[in-house]
Amino acid sequence: MSDKAHGDINDTLRAEGPDAVRARYDRAPKFNDGKHQQRFTLKPFEAIKLSTAPNYLVKGILPDVGLAVIWGPPKCGKSFWTFDLSMHIALGWQYRGRKVQQGTVVYLALEGGHGFAARVEAWRRRHLANHREPVPFYLLDVPLDLIADHGELIRAIREQLGGRKPAAIMIDTLNRALAGNENDPEDMAKFIKAADKLRAAFGECLIGIVHHCGVRGSRPRGHTSLSGADDVQIAVNRDKDGNIIATVEHMKDGEAGAVIACRLDRIELGLDDDGDRRRHFGKGTEAQRRQQACACHLANAARGGRPAATGRL
Repeated sequence: MSDKAHGDINDTLRAEGPDAVRARYDRAPKFNDGKHQQRFTLKPFEAIKLSTAPNYLVKGILPDVGLAVIWGPPKCGKSFWTFDLSMHIALGWQYRGRKVQQGTVVYLALEGGHGFAARVEAWRRRHLANHREPVPFYLLDVPLDLIADHGELIRAIREQLGGRKPAAIMIDTLNRALAGNENDPEDMAKFIKAADKLRAAFGECLIGIVHHCGVRGSRPRGHTSLSGADDVQIAVNRDKDGNIIATVEHMKDGEAGAVIACRLDRIELGLDDDGDRRRHFGKGTEAQRRQQACACHLANAARGGRPAATGRL
């Protein structure tokens, strides 16, 4: 009798027993018969195991894979904080007592990129005076539209990193990387999709997005699909004493609530071509900022009864 005449597999089991079920399975056409390549592989329950390998770039702050949104009001120090965090990843240095997985960082300084060299020089003078090894940190400081340009960006990173895969790609800021409307759900969906393609192109990495807040200052600016898509969201603000406070608001696969506090320091950068001293600090007019850079040190602080992480940037 044909398999079709027996109805479904349960009818075969009741009528003929388990041996007939196995025989029917053996006769059935197989989806993967050598001619078709399966796109999807189902994982049996027994094969699902919890990995003990590190799943972070900075423990308790940044995962090793996904989308991170670092947001706050203008001039709050979010770009300074993100750059400092990125340098700790590139160098594999502990960050405020937190473990770090070392990896190559690509930083897209799309807002104020002309002054980023001063920021790098300030960090170099503060932290790398005796460091002679190459630092796997790469800067892009030219305009970019992530939706239109992500394919070319992927090719540039692949070719110029010589086969190395970035652990993190930081986009500073979303506004300068999006030619469309932040509030439009379609434009934001396209931006998130482009960020996902950038992440997936390198066998999974972290995409960090520096972003501004809305008018009320209570959440990241623009369509809420960004917060729905991110894996970690970090709010950055200045307190009344000028401290930069970074707070992990939510983390999909980890505990939220980590607080980091820091303060900007003035760093001497030597003389310019006019013989005038150059300094780097976070405040001043636009003309001043073109000749200044910023490094940070952590101030002792506490928020909500919890001691904030302390140290030096």
